[in-house]
Amino acid sequence: MPMIAVDTQFGRLGLLEEDGAITRLVWEGEDDEPDTPLLQEAAAQLRAYGAGQLHQFDLPLWVNGSEMQRRVCDAMFAIPFGDTLTYGDIASELGYSAQSVGQACGGNPIPVIIPCHRVLGATSLGGFSGDGGIETKVALLRHEGAAGLLI
Repeated sequence: MPMIAVDTQFGRLGLLEEDGAITRLVWEGEDDEPDTPLLQEAAAQLRAYGAGQLHQFDLPLWVNGSEMQRRVCDAMFAIPFGDTLTYGDIASELGYSAQSVGQACGGNPIPVIIPCHRVLGATSLGGFSGDGGIETKVALLRHEGAAGLLI
């Protein structure tokens, strides 16, 4: 699978493409050559997001997982820039338990682009599976202006 790496304030993020869709974002990604037009566009959008110039990614995405995983990822993708929901909010919307939503969030294969950082616990920040853990989640939320809830 081709990969492109983008240096951001959140770390070196690698984007993988498979069959015309972005399928994974990994920390400490490596650059493959040549880059495809989709990977170049995804990198440009990731840079624009980091610069505060993009609030909603517009890329073909594919979540390789169960129907539940894809539904939770779709719900996360719909959370607007700077907003947050709780695991319980998504659970109520989709008819799952908050715990299973939390597990699906933790299994999100395309973090940042599918913004699992915008999903919080009822009484805490919840977790974050990317490099840096909660510190990275806080940095992403601050970047989006959702830091009011962190003070």
